[in-house]
Amino acid sequence: MKNVKKLFPVLVLGLILLLAACGGEDDQADSGDGNEAEEEKGSISIGMNNWAENVAVSNMWKIVLEEKGYDVSLEPVEKAILYEGLANQDLDIGMEVWLPNTDKSFYNEYEEEIDWRENWYEGTDLALVVPSYMEDINSIEDLNANKEKFESQIYGIDPGSSLMGLTEEVVAEYNLDYELVPSSEPSMMAELDNRMSSEEPVVVTLWKPHWAFAEMDLKILEDPKNIYGDSENILYAARLGLEDEHPEIVEWFDNFMLNDDQLGSLMAELNEAESEEEGAQNWIDDNRDLIEEWTGGSE
Repeated sequence: MKNVKKLFPVLVLGLILLLAACGGEDDQADSGDGNEAEEEKGSISIGMNNWAENVAVSNMWKIVLEEKGYDVSLEPVEKAILYEGLANQDLDIGMEVWLPNTDKSFYNEYEEEIDWRENWYEGTDLALVVPSYMEDINSIEDLNANKEKFESQIYGIDPGSSLMGLTEEVVAEYNLDYELVPSSEPSMMAELDNRMSSEEPVVVTLWKPHWAFAEMDLKILEDPKNIYGDSENILYAARLGLEDEHPEIVEWFDNFMLNDDQLGSLMAELNEAESEEEGAQNWIDDNRDLIEEWTGGSE
């Protein structure tokens, strides 16, 4: 009996350790299930060309999708690489497709290799733009007679972009004695801002929607030959198979639509914030009802 009493504490301790071990295994199993559930949400890559509205909506959707449990990466790309990446399934989503005119060549090339989805903005403009204080310059046809004022230079954006290709056509069709200077949107905007700060002449390639029209006094030059084409719509595109793998994401993006005021406020938030992520988060916090319309409030 004495031996039993001596063994009893040892048995109790062993039982406690056994139960603790089982509980630890259960905790690990639960933890593993949680990780699996998170992994099942998957990773989404969004191809983002460096246009203000694209940067704005891409950063906004990155945060929204991450709140839903997805791992999201924004991949900086030029337009040509965007379509190639979607066709090769290296990218999941491209936010900015301008149709029927601007990105027509890409659509024709990849029509069967990309899932072309829904409009999220309607009524765009592509144009040559000058400050409104250039009172005598109202049409592209006025440029040649004033080339000395502009130093025979048009400041453009990324080489290879659809806007630059159309502007090359504009230069040719209007016989403009100008050099089209390629750079990037930030560089072009810096040049525009610098020239306007001292009210110097400057002509740039620009487009609507863009935050610049809300914050700068600008004028779109008339295009009598309609080289830039009529107003277009912006839609998003996805790689083939994304709808089967993540139908909820495709449904949310199909529901996505912004008007001028909504998109303008989003771009303004990014432009005024210290970072793109901060600006997008600020806008999301102020527009939860709109986001719930797109996503159905689902988690």
